[in-house]
Amino acid sequence: MLPIDVARVAAVGLRTRRLRAALSALGIAIGIASLVAVLGLSESSRAGLIRQLDKLGTNLLTIAPGQTLGGADATLPEAASKTIGRIGGVQRVSSLRSLDAGVRRTDRIDPDETGGIGVAAADPSLLGTLGGRMTRGHFLTAATGRTASVVLGSVAAQRLGIDRIGVQVYIAGRWYTVIGIMDSLPLAGDLDRSVLIGYDAAAAYLRAERSATTIYVRAAPAAVGRVRERLASTANPQNPEEVTVSRPSDALAARAAAESAFTGLFLGLGAVALLVGGIGIANTMVISVLERRSEIGLRRALGATRAHVRAQFLGESLLLAAGGGATGVAIGALVTSGYAHSRGWQTVIPPQALAGGIAAALAIGALAGLYPAARAARLSPTEALRSV
Repeated sequence: MLPIDVARVAAVGLRTRRLRAALSALGIAIGIASLVAVLGLSESSRAGLIRQLDKLGTNLLTIAPGQTLGGADATLPEAASKTIGRIGGVQRVSSLRSLDAGVRRTDRIDPDETGGIGVAAADPSLLGTLGGRMTRGHFLTAATGRTASVVLGSVAAQRLGIDRIGVQVYIAGRWYTVIGIMDSLPLAGDLDRSVLIGYDAAAAYLRAERSATTIYVRAAPAAVGRVRERLASTANPQNPEEVTVSRPSDALAARAAAESAFTGLFLGLGAVALLVGGIGIANTMVISVLERRSEIGLRRALGATRAHVRAQFLGESLLLAAGGGATGVAIGALVTSGYAHSRGWQTVIPPQALAGGIAAALAIGALAGLYPAARAARLSPTEALRSV
């Protein structure tokens, strides 16, 4: 028998038991869909993170005070920002100082009800250094930084119930006018929950010091390593060990690595589903052999060899698996595309996932069909015809 003849005969056997064949193929489809979707979502998520990193840049560094040798909280010198700006390869420097103050929507709210919103003094250049953008209004300037004006982080604006500029918030016994609302800042998530004012206003109205609690540094991409090595000693020459230097983009890279670890777990679950589908095909084929003994005996009596019978039942198993595999690949691709679109990711489905899904389905089908095919081939014509 030619391969096309084997496929034709196998297809006839499946068409006569359509519901059973469909249910058997469904098990394979679920397993393959799981594998394709897991790989596709993992790659789409990783592509989204890489695109986000490319957009935000991996050349942002943060400097914060650590602890003294005695275990007390250290402070950064007031001139740290200026001295850091003199390092070769540094493109932008902006500082931020967290303030001990709470913000409320009105003066009638309990002062202890802060809503998890912080207040900080910021340089006018902070938004540009972080690569952020505004959704409403504008950021602090040299002029507004001296007045009772504030800029809200995205989360702070939501918690305060503010979606426009010109309204006022209450901070430490004084009303401040909202002049802008920032978009989310992936590399500085704490600022999403903050209300920012200018350094001059913080000193005048809140008696704040001018030393920074966080300094953001944007370095030339080729000089990030060299700049990072010099930041601690430049920010605090007398006690460089009291300075902590980090790179916010490392958190996004770590998140990508964590998602890769979970990918292995989900692939294992998909493999279990695929194995269950293979057992379902094997069970279907064994029952089919028992039900079709008379057919097998008649074909043997008409001249079909054991190899022909074996090829017929193995072909049915492979067609079941191929149909389930193709359906699973399609479902997995649709799930990946839909979820990636909902998250704003680029849809990425590795070609090896598509080809591997079909190959895995065929391999499972072949293994599941070996025993039923061998059992059918071992039936003698007289014994099979006796059951007619």
